[in-house]
Amino acid sequence: MKRITIFTPTYNRANLIIKGYKALCQQTSHDCKWLIIDDGSIDNTKELCKSWLISDTIHLFKDGFEGYSKDSPWLTIRYCHKENGGLHTGYNKAIELIDTELCVCIDSDDYMPNDAVEKIIKLWDEKGSDKVGGILGLDFFTNGKPIGGYFKNDIETLHIIDMAPKYNHHGDVKVVHRTELLKEVAPMPTFEGEKNFNPIYLFHKIDIKYPLVLLNDNLCFVEYQPDGMTYNIYNQYKNSPRSFAELRKLLMSRKGTSKSFKFRNAIHYVSSQIMIRNKKWLSDSPEKLITLLAVPFGLALYLYINHKATI
Repeated sequence: MKRITIFTPTYNRANLIIKGYKALCQQTSHDCKWLIIDDGSIDNTKELCKSWLISDTIHLFKDGFEGYSKDSPWLTIRYCHKENGGLHTGYNKAIELIDTELCVCIDSDDYMPNDAVEKIIKLWDEKGSDKVGGILGLDFFTNGKPIGGYFKNDIETLHIIDMAPKYNHHGDVKVVHRTELLKEVAPMPTFEGEKNFNPIYLFHKIDIKYPLVLLNDNLCFVEYQPDGMTYNIYNQYKNSPRSFAELRKLLMSRKGTSKSFKFRNAIHYVSSQIMIRNKKWLSDSPEKLITLLAVPFGLALYLYINHKATI
């Protein structure tokens, strides 16, 4: 049985996902499988994925199919189609289906270096245990530079919550989780009409109990797209206020974090509560005094988001 599932939620990115496919076919370790979660694409994603498979190995399912790659027959690819619901629902479906010990999400516009799986398995064999949540590696720009830089070499394990305040790391990272832990905290809640709930919510749920083993090396090349989460953050704040409020509540409730950290999240929480006109905004907050103090700043953020959002 394979050790790790690479899962890729995608939506109308047939022109981009092929890079991820080629990268997986070239992995130096074959101890992985690929799960594609198609979030209701209307382009040719389904046909493209099927074209990668050896025809007489294809098994059909109610929501998709599975087979072996023509280019790398050791690679199992499962394609699953679902109704469009946003990235977090793609995570929910993937976590439901994954049956390997480890898993990691590689976005549809990103791709792994050829030795990524090999490095993950090697480190997990050396330092993995039920005392840690998984592995934390780095995301790299395609020019070969780590996003946010490297961590100091003397760090072996860390919590996601400590990356910025304790280690001064502000870039994107790649998290490989023990699948059983994701299954414990999933599914992410869904809110009607909202499609922009960041899956980091699940990561923080696990991070409360378990640190991650640091792999201070590249696990993913990242290419930010104009329609991606990074470039549309103000629209996301406005489109999915209940989702963002839920994340801010979780972050404010994290023990051991600074007052300034809680205050920053309270500001975002207040702006989201204004958007949804929640009369119970204060009683719903895990940090009532800090939230009360954040009201004028939250109002200012609410006005700024309305100004910046293009929808």
